[in-house]
Order: sequence, then C-alpha cells, then structure tokens
Amino acid sequence: MGGAERNARKKKQQQRATKAVVAARGTSSDRNKVIVGVVVVVVLAAAVIGGVLWSSKSDSDDSLANPPAVTGISAPIVREGGAVVVGEASAKVTLDLYEDFLCPACGSFKKAYGEQFKQEIEAGNLRVRYHALPFLIRLSDPEGYSRDSANAALCAADAGKFWEYHEALFARQPEEGGPGHTKDELVKLGTDLGITGDAFKQCVDSGAHEQDAQAELDAVKATGKFKGTPTVMKDGEIVSWDDRDWLTNLLK
Repeated sequence: MGGAERNARKKKQQQRATKAVVAARGTSSDRNKVIVGVVVVVVLAAAVIGGVLWSSKSDSDDSLANPPAVTGISAPIVREGGAVVVGEASAKVTLDLYEDFLCPACGSFKKAYGEQFKQEIEAGNLRVRYHALPFLIRLSDPEGYSRDSANAALCAADAGKFWEYHEALFARQPEEGGPGHTKDELVKLGTDLGITGDAFKQCVDSGAHEQDAQAELDAVKATGKFKGTPTVMKDGEIVSWDDRDWLTNLLK
C-alpha cells in the first residue's frame, strides 16, 4: 500500500507539473503575442510619423529646390514703379489686380482665372496692371514675406522674368501664418527660372523696390475702396468677380 500511495502521489505531482508547464507556456505565448503586437504598433506608428515627416520635408524641398513648370507670355511687359503692366496698350479692357503672394484667396483667384487672363492678354483683349502688395506683412513667421516677395517680383520684372516669377510664387505659395521663402530662396527661384547676373540678387537682398510696393498699397488704400486682396478694379472702380463668367462678360 505504501508503494502504491507513493506512486499515486508522484503521478499527481507530475500531472500538476505538466499543467503548470502548459499554463506557463500559454502565459508566455500570450505575453509574446502582446509584445509582438506592441512592437508592430510602434513600428507602424514610427513608419507613419516618418512618412509624414518625409512627405512634409519632400514637399518643402520641392517648393524651394525645383521651380514649377511655368512658361512665359507673348505680350509686352513693363514695370511702372510698383506695378507691372502686362498686355497691349490697345487692349479692349485694362484691369488693375491687387494681390499679395502670401494671400490664400489670391492663390485661389490665380487658380480660377490665371489661365483665362493669360489667354485674353495674349489675344490682345486684356491688359493687366499687376500690383504686388506688402499687405499681409505681419502674417508670416518671421514677418515680412509679403514685402520680400513683392520686392522680388519687381526685381524679376527688371530682369525680364516677371511673368514666370509671378506664376512660380503662386505655384509655390507658402501657408499664411507660417514661414515664407527667405531672400536666399527668392534669389534661387529667380536663378532657377533663368535670371542671370548679380543685379537680381542685389535687388532682392537690398529691398530695392520695397518703397515702390508700399506706395502701391498706400495709393489703393487712399481710394477708400480697397478692402483686401485680391481686389480687381477697372477705371478706378471695384469689379465683382463673384460670377464665374465675370471676365468673359467684361470682355464682350
């Protein structure tokens, strides 16, 4: 009987040990699953964050390093102080367009009507005085992008590249409230668009046309009609562009 009892006791101990091992394995397996799951989540999160950062960096790099595919325009272009006049003097309609290269609504206006402007200018139907204003000067960080970009556009006009530079600035428009392109980046954009020599860089760096741009802003404010950018005027009167066909109707 003593031997039988010992054997039975031993068998029970072995069964308990086996169950403990199985339980331990299950716990270890579950723990491993949790650990693996956590690792996967961390890796995925890192990948997502990394992808966002990479994408943002890529977008930023593209906006500075690679000028957009812009073309010139077949029309006379003359700088008159702080305004740049594009189009034939004999055009049926002459408009004044007041804009700011930081202004989101100006960017939207450009996307909506920029191509039509170009077509009508090249057809000899439209003449446009472009007024790049330092209007949102405090709405970049650091302040001053509106002034710097307006000045750079006038410098580009002196170099015979106003149209391309104007198009590129809107195609690579920075966000309002964020950092604008630096003067060095504005210079590089010009050289990427084919501006050569040192005069353009000196013009941008020195702010040679800042007072010209400011004078345009002061003058339009003095009319009492200016409410913000973009503003379109014809013969000193505000033109409403709420109607999608406003320009077509104006040129009839």
